[in-house]
Formats: sequence, structure tokens, C-alpha cells
Amino acid sequence: MITITFKDGNEKLYESGITVEEIAKDLSSSLKKNSVAGLVNDQLYDLNRPILTDAQLEIITKDHPQAFEVLNHSTAHLMAQAVKRLYPDAKFGVGPAIKDGFYYDIATEHVIREEDLPKIEQEMQRIIKQQESMTRFELTKEEAREKFKDDPYKLELIDELDDNEIISIYTQGEFIDLCRGGHVGNTRHIKHFKLLSIAGAYWRGDSERDMLQRIYGTSWFTKEDLAHHLTVLKERKERDHRKLGKELKIFELNKDAGQGLALWLPNGYTVRKVLEDYVYKLERKAGYYHISTPVLGTKKLYQISGHFDHYQDHMFPLMSRDGEDFVLRPMSCPHHMIVYKSDLRSYRDLPIRYAEIVTMHRYEASGALTGLERVRAMTLTDSHIFAREDQIKEEVLSAYKLILQAISDLGLAIDYVELALRDETKGKFHDNDQLWDLAERLMTELLEEEGIEYTAVKGEAAFYGPKIDIQVRTAMDHVITMSTVQLDFLLPERFDLTYIGKDGEKHRPVVIHRGLISTWERLMSILLEQYKGAFPTWLAPTQIKLIPVNNASHLEYVQRLHERFIDEDFRSDIDYREEKLGYKIREAQTQKVPYQLVVGDQEVTNKTVTYRKYGEKDQVTLPLDAFIDYMHDIIRTKK
Repeated sequence: MITITFKDGNEKLYESGITVEEIAKDLSSSLKKNSVAGLVNDQLYDLNRPILTDAQLEIITKDHPQAFEVLNHSTAHLMAQAVKRLYPDAKFGVGPAIKDGFYYDIATEHVIREEDLPKIEQEMQRIIKQQESMTRFELTKEEAREKFKDDPYKLELIDELDDNEIISIYTQGEFIDLCRGGHVGNTRHIKHFKLLSIAGAYWRGDSERDMLQRIYGTSWFTKEDLAHHLTVLKERKERDHRKLGKELKIFELNKDAGQGLALWLPNGYTVRKVLEDYVYKLERKAGYYHISTPVLGTKKLYQISGHFDHYQDHMFPLMSRDGEDFVLRPMSCPHHMIVYKSDLRSYRDLPIRYAEIVTMHRYEASGALTGLERVRAMTLTDSHIFAREDQIKEEVLSAYKLILQAISDLGLAIDYVELALRDETKGKFHDNDQLWDLAERLMTELLEEEGIEYTAVKGEAAFYGPKIDIQVRTAMDHVITMSTVQLDFLLPERFDLTYIGKDGEKHRPVVIHRGLISTWERLMSILLEQYKGAFPTWLAPTQIKLIPVNNASHLEYVQRLHERFIDEDFRSDIDYREEKLGYKIREAQTQKVPYQLVVGDQEVTNKTVTYRKYGEKDQVTLPLDAFIDYMHDIIRTKK
């Protein structure tokens, strides 16, 4: 007999070899129906895996955080068995559960196409009806090597394990795979799934290795949950900024121009310029001074700052000319230190807030590049605040509130706030414990005094100090660091920055790094997906599309309207083309222009405008001046 201790502290005796599924059945029919797997002494157990010794048990039900992972990992094995039946030469890489489902990497001489996925799904359904048991066996390393002697991918994984490590495999009918588990125990427990797509994937992510075929899928406990997820995926596809960016002529990515180097098209540059002007005004009101520094810096500059030692792998290669080594700047901090040092500073001068629209270059791996979300050349509004120690909390809070305003104006929402701290066991952080303790204490006190909820994350600080990161969840369900406020005692030391205090002596300022709304590239990807390409009027590349019913009769008035709108700082455009009126209206809708103004005899005679808002059917006619007042209000309030 063995003693099973449950999560609530209750104990019960069972015969050795009883399974998680049998215990669940013994406890209640409801628990049996909803059980997925078990945590036995904190180790994941399949429903049908026998428990041989006294143990602590938590039964994983369908609402447990790990249940989705177990189901999808099991469905990955189900898919692999179906693939093996259809393509007998298939060999398999890895097949993990991922955030929204699973995938499996497959090596086969056959080219598996999207149209083949329904055939694989049908075979999976046949295996479910056969109720194949997912059974675990344990082997020595040598036994495992013999079992997979014809499979180079599994042999590679086996060879990396310790010689004395027990290796687990799973059988599922005729299918055998190397796996740690756990699983739902039998294919009959898998009911609602969908294979989604197929893509190429290098073995172990190495472009020098074999190219495998990766099938993605998703599995859910109910038909309704699967249907909802497929609807979400369809919506995400429609919101994908890469698709929208092409349709709306926002940006271009071209390998001939360079991977990860975005080309801003006229529509995209217009939105970017609006954002730049918005940020400039926002920062001026908040007391920032704007500067401009070079896109290049010397190697020495980044050695002084410490960035060269910490970020060298993410920099573009050195460029040597006339005895000097230059780099494309990966960040603007060192330049701003030099600007501060260009003049004698008094305690009365502080705080000094510098801001700059900065273009930076970082060498991201080609596999990590994703549309505008992750690029190699990026532009942002970057700021450095030079302050006395007694001003730190006030300046950090001011920067935080400015971030909140910008995020609100853009129609976005904060998902959570993260306080990134150092990890003393890692060597990437500067080693002044006294400064670290002070900086982390000040940041923590500020967040708690202001009642700002946050998550502390150890080891994620910058090498020079702790930081507050503002995380935003995008419409594509990506969590992205949108904004940051970082405290830095180190760079002022490295650059020997000083100010003259009340006592007439030199003192060291503190630097606060502030990133307002990410890079223009990443922000554009977020906004495209957030608004599905239909920018709010204040941001739209074209705010008004003027469409004359007849060029001969109405074009003169249309041109006068256009000139007036430009004088009012509206972004207006005229559709001169000799096309049918309905076609021109539909195209303006396709381009998601906020206001389409159709101009005919009535508008010319009455000196009025008739507009239709994007996404609406009703038309509204207003006197010209009333429409202009209306537009100014919409733009000013960012409705």
C-alpha cells in the first residue's frame, strides 16, 4: 500500500501502481471527467502513469494553468503519429506545446503543403477512435541509442544527456518518441483541435543545419473554445501590421535595402512626422530641451560608458578611418553625457532635461527580425534627465506621468508595470553595491508611495541601474516594453559629470534615462494592429479625401477647399481620376481615410461640404466653417 497526500492535506491509502486517472475516479465522477494529468511530488504525470511510492498529488483539471500545455503536448504526439502513418519515412525533431497550441518539426522527402493538413487531421481522428494509450517507458542512455539508432535527430538529443540519466520514451500504438511527458494518457481524451499552418524551420534554430517542415496546430477542451480561438486567429491575421503596412503603403522591407532596415513610404512618414511633432510639443511643455547628436560614435566613447563591453555583440562592426574606430550608435546615452559636460553646471540649473529624436542601430539576428516590431535601424524620442539626488523621485514620477499621457493619447493601455532589478550572482551589472542599494530603494519607495502596482523582476535591470518598464499588450496579444524610466548613478561617474552645489563644491548628478513610447518602428506596428489600419483622425496620413462628382463642374471648388484645408493644417488630398464615383468612394474606404467629402452641384452652390466618416453609411452636410471647427475639435481632443 502507498499513502497519497492531496493538496488540501488529506491522505488516503491505495494499492501501489494506481494511476492518476484511477485516483480521480475514486474521488468523484466530476473529477474523473475533468482530470488531465497529475503533479506527483511536483513532477508531471500522465493520467495512466502508475504511482509506485508514497507521494503528494495534485490532480490537474481542465481549469489548471498547466492543463492546456498537457493537452497540446499530447496532441502534438497525436499529429506526429498521423504524419508517420501518411509519410513512413518521416523523422521528428521537437514537438513542444507553445502559448496558443503546439508544433512539430518533421524531416521527410515529401513536401507537406497546407492542402495536406486536412488529410493529416482525418488520420488523427482515426487514431482517436482507436483509443491509443500513451505509455511511458524508461531506458538507459545506451538502450535509448539503440532504440533510435536510425534517427539522427533523436540521437543528437540523447548524446547531450548525462550518461547515468534515465531517459523516458512514449509509445502510442506503433509510434515511439523520446519525451519527458506528461500526457493525457490516451488519444480518446483529445477531441477539439485544428492544424493551422506549415513553415520551414532549421533544426535547433541553426541556419547551417537541416531545414525541417514545421506544422503548427492548436487543441482545446471544448468545441466553443476552439471556435473562439480560430476567430481570434482570423482577427489577428487581419490586424497583422505587415499585411496592413503593405495595403496602406506605410512601409517597405526589402532585402536589397538590408534586412531589418525599414523604408518609410509617404503615408508612413506622414504618421511618423505627426508623432514626432506631438512628442516635441509634449516634451516642450514638460520642460525638455531638444538637441541633435551624430549617428556615429567612437569606440572610445562607448568604452567610457561601458556599453562596448556589455553590448558589443549587438553592435554593427567597427569602422576604422584615420586611426579612429567608429560604430553606428546603438544608444544615445554617451552623446548626451558629452552635451551635459559641455558647460559648467550649478545646482540651480538642475534638473536639465534633454530629449532627441535618435536613430540607433543594433545588429539583431536575422531570425529575430519581425516586420517593424524588431528591426536593425530604429528611431525614437530618447531623453536623459540630469538631476540632484533630492530631485530623483519627483523627476522619475514626472517622467512616468508623461508616459501615461502619451500612452493614453495614443489610445493604448498599460498591461502591467515591471520593476527591473539586478541579480548579484550575474556579472553583467556594475559592482558598486552602495549605489545599487540606493537606486533600487528609491525606485521601490516611489512606486509604493504612489500606489503603482508593479512586478519586481530580478536580473532584468540595465547594467548601470534599475528601471521601471511599462508593458503594453498589443492587439496581437504580444506584451511589449513600450516605455522605460531608468535610474543611473554609473554613467555620471564614468564621464566625470559634476555640478557646483550650494556649498561651492563639486557634486555628482544622477541621470534618469527615459524612453517615452518605444521606437517609431515598433510603435507603428502596435498602432497599425491596434486600429486595424484605421488611424484616429489626428494620426491618419490623409485626413480628408476630396472626391468631385464631375471634374469639369466641381474641380474648381474642390481645389479651393483643398487649399483652405491645407491652411488649416488638415491633411487633404484630391481624387482627380476619371473614374466612377462609387469606385473612388470605395477606394477611399479601402484606404481607411477618416473623412470622404463628395462634392457635387449642391456643395458648390451652397458653399457646403458633405462628408461620410470611415466605417459609416450616413452622410452629413455642414457649412464649410462649421466643418472646419468640427475637424479642429476632433484633432485637438484626439477623439
